[in-house]
Amino acid sequence: TQATRLAEHFGVPHISTGDMLRAAVAAGTEFGRRAKEVMDAGQLVSDEIMVGVVDERLDQPDAVTRGYILDGFPRTEAQALALEKITADRPLQVVVDLEVPEAVVLERITKRRVCTTCGRIYSVDAPPAQDWTCDTDGGEVVQRDDDTEEAVRRRLELYAAETLPLVAFYAERGLLAEVDGLGSPDEVFERLLAAVAAAG
Repeated sequence: TQATRLAEHFGVPHISTGDMLRAAVAAGTEFGRRAKEVMDAGQLVSDEIMVGVVDERLDQPDAVTRGYILDGFPRTEAQALALEKITADRPLQVVVDLEVPEAVVLERITKRRVCTTCGRIYSVDAPPAQDWTCDTDGGEVVQRDDDTEEAVRRRLELYAAETLPLVAFYAERGLLAEVDGLGSPDEVFERLLAAVAAAG
């Protein structure tokens, strides 16, 4: 993903909500244990637990010393306000809004396929070399349940209701960089690098 490329370019950790949850659960941290209880019961992880997991992760040495790329968080204004408190002594440098029309998002995600073992991402347009078997580790490459058209449409509705208002939230704080997400991966990556560089 572009977030992963950015993290590799700058030599900082790429921190996504899914990665954070899995790591916290595996490490048995306070919020990891609470998250596991909620997920095992089939419930959604609350903002309180998610913010706690983020706080724990951002206190790790790699994030403290070199910075980080935070991917998929915050998703709501409540999470954004909590993140401001967490990062008060080392404020965010820039918040990137990668702008892609909904129709393109729908097409990209519904075409996405993922290796069940290593997580490598493929597409219907760029499949593995052989029979939907991962080129990296031979794992089965499948469409995730939340990448079906119906599921993506629900996620887009949720995004419009809960996450889109964060564009104005961060614009008011002078942190927003809007980046055109159309074009080749390399073109978009160069725009992202320019946005980060402009933020200083």
